[in-house]
Amino acid sequence: MNKAFLAAATALALAFPLAAQETSQPAYPAPSEIVAAAPKADWVAIPAEDLLVMNLAPDAEGKPRQVVIQLMPAPFSQGWVHNIRLFARAKWYDGTSVNRVQDNYVTQWGDPNYDNPEATGKPKPLPNGLKVMGEADYVAQIDDSLAYLWSKDPLYRADPNKSILALTGDPYSGVSGFIDGWPVSADTGPDGIWPTHCYGMVGVGRNYSPDTGSGAELYTVIGQAPRHLDRNIALVGRVIEGMEHLSSLPRGKGALGFYTAEEANKRTPILTVRVASDLPAGEQPAFEYLSTESQTFAAYADAIANRRDPFFITPAGGADICNIRVPVRRVADSG
Repeated sequence: MNKAFLAAATALALAFPLAAQETSQPAYPAPSEIVAAAPKADWVAIPAEDLLVMNLAPDAEGKPRQVVIQLMPAPFSQGWVHNIRLFARAKWYDGTSVNRVQDNYVTQWGDPNYDNPEATGKPKPLPNGLKVMGEADYVAQIDDSLAYLWSKDPLYRADPNKSILALTGDPYSGVSGFIDGWPVSADTGPDGIWPTHCYGMVGVGRNYSPDTGSGAELYTVIGQAPRHLDRNIALVGRVIEGMEHLSSLPRGKGALGFYTAEEANKRTPILTVRVASDLPAGEQPAFEYLSTESQTFAAYADAIANRRDPFFITPAGGADICNIRVPVRRVADSG
């Protein structure tokens, strides 16, 4: 994996000093302008095997609703990611639905009769070949390929040619930042590293411990980042397109936002879910993310933490890991 890490923390100052603003200085670019100017070399293609394409039933006006999810790469949650690809290739998700929408929290989908307090029928049989993961798998263990990420020096650079920004004080972990374009946190021990529950991240629904979920129930964060879920539920990916189709759905009135029997008509049917690499070449969506080891990303993150563009009066001087969202863009479809 790439040896790039942006260490970040919540609401505290960047290790880099805030540049003095003088009236004679030109206006600083906004984060969006920095991303728009990024050279092609700073963008990383997302493999079609790592994209999940979910087609919901058309909306009330008959318009199609497609959601694209980027699955998480190694070393994170690979047992669950294996299961999700298996579910998709078995067409198990087809004909399921969105069953839970809890305001400022999550939208959840899957079989309405599987692990659902409002279930009224028998659950759909699970496909063969699913892996069973333990709770220790919520955290990736540190090995020689990851150990370089930590140092007592907050400006530590494993490679002096790569840019690493540093923040301190994340209340949910010893340090947090980015690896291969994903927001992650870690112990300062270091004892492990794990993905973080930011907006749009996709996780695996589960029952009480020791159950860890199979992937039959998935959810995405639609509200303020619930970081208390980190290391308690498996994160497997993030929504990179079509988030509006999941965040704008009617909220459920049942327990935890599940739709009650009287609200069954509010469940949004899921027509198909496919791994993008299994689609015909002309139908495979193609996306890129901005490399988190690039100088462009370093400037982008600094601009978010220290807004100097004309609208802002007082730069915050810091940023939450979930506020530094990794830019992702669609490119010409493959084929």
